[in-house]
Amino acid sequence: MTFINNVQVEKSLYIAGEWQSGINTIANINPSDISENLGDFAQASEAQVEQAIQAAKVAQPEWEKTPIERKQAVLQAIGDELIARCDELGTLLSREEGKPFAEGRGEIYRAGQFFHYFAAEVLRQIGDNAASVRPGVFVEVTREAVGVIAIISPWNFPTATAAWKIAPALAFGNSVVWKPANLTPASAVALTEVIHRQGLPAGTFNLVLGSGSQVGNTLIHSKDVNGVSFTGSVDTGRKVAAATASNFVRCQLEMGSKNALVVANDADIQIAVEATIAGSFSGAGQKCTASSRLVVMDGIHDAYVEALIKRMSELKVGHALEEGIFMGPVVDGNQLEANFVWIDKACQSGAELAFGGERLNLKNEGFYMSPTLFLNTQNSWEVNQEEVFAPMASVIRVSDLDEAIAVANDTRFGLTGGIITQSLRNSAIFKQQIQTGCVMVNLPTAGTDYHVPFGGRKESSFGPREQGQYAKEFYTVVKTAYQRPY
Repeated sequence: MTFINNVQVEKSLYIAGEWQSGINTIANINPSDISENLGDFAQASEAQVEQAIQAAKVAQPEWEKTPIERKQAVLQAIGDELIARCDELGTLLSREEGKPFAEGRGEIYRAGQFFHYFAAEVLRQIGDNAASVRPGVFVEVTREAVGVIAIISPWNFPTATAAWKIAPALAFGNSVVWKPANLTPASAVALTEVIHRQGLPAGTFNLVLGSGSQVGNTLIHSKDVNGVSFTGSVDTGRKVAAATASNFVRCQLEMGSKNALVVANDADIQIAVEATIAGSFSGAGQKCTASSRLVVMDGIHDAYVEALIKRMSELKVGHALEEGIFMGPVVDGNQLEANFVWIDKACQSGAELAFGGERLNLKNEGFYMSPTLFLNTQNSWEVNQEEVFAPMASVIRVSDLDEAIAVANDTRFGLTGGIITQSLRNSAIFKQQIQTGCVMVNLPTAGTDYHVPFGGRKESSFGPREQGQYAKEFYTVVKTAYQRPY
């Protein structure tokens, strides 16, 4: 299969090692040019989802028993192919999601790195020995696969987020049923093709496209699924947690956030502005790590705002594959419409629209808007308390570090938080007191490494951390064995 030039992709479900058609199809519209349909992708029936679950259940013991060098070679090969094809697959990703090609290419490359990292982790699965409190008894502590893992991934990082879930699931001997977002099916099928070529036992890896209400609902309520890893909204995350709890199925949830970037009085303005641009507006702000609240101290407020607006005026918005653009379109018409509703709400609350807030009519008809900045906002306003998922940021003026930290923490979310400062004292206090899972100093709030844990606090996350060695806490179960050898 190929999707670059193909206009119709009917067999885009992958179940028990075979490509299948679905009960119907959906069009995959390019948000940069809505006249382009990247293909019509199959939608799974509930029966097909159940077939995938059962195939995964049958295949999982065989995959878990597969020698570790074979597992390592499979994950390494997947990573190799993703990196080798990052230009091609990055182009595809940018066409269907809307992020600029440099970001699409980088996402594919990073996905390859996830598979490389967990390929190495396959060979590092070493247990522990302990002396028993009883004479003559020996203790071994080992980790085993959980079983069948349902993975539900979002559209904003359609390959990378999926990769950081799929790679550890397979590395630790689990089988997978993957439901990606319906907005980005081509990237999902492309990754599945790469995995398919590695000759896994049929059913070890399955792809089921479809809506959350049908496909996702079937997965989270199944008694034959042993774990669910979900990235998406808080409201959906609550439903996942409730459904899995009723069957005593473990779940891992990464949900929304409302991240704050604090700009201290002693900040380097250029560093502060560039961190804001990257954190607030790259990827059209469609990141759970985006810095949508800019908490700025009095002493630097005016100079920072002036420099930020000047820099925003230089940003180029356009087709995802156009050279020199900083920001592409938002993902679809529904998202664009919701963004302008938020702009209206902010203005009605009393915010000053300092820059942007416009729909852009460009050469290609797409879902384009300008990056948007609000001034004179209050942290209690709805626009500063709810995740907007748009290229929008609000400035909140504060007097000092104590007030800045209090404002940053005054949210039901807690994924990332950042500070721009030249003071070791400021950074030390901020790192200690900010109530987030990830902390950035003199860096954008968006952007994390693949070999260290990722996750948040409060309503941003639930369950074990993702990525790095911490991933084994979700994808494995611990077994303690006692033995008297005589």
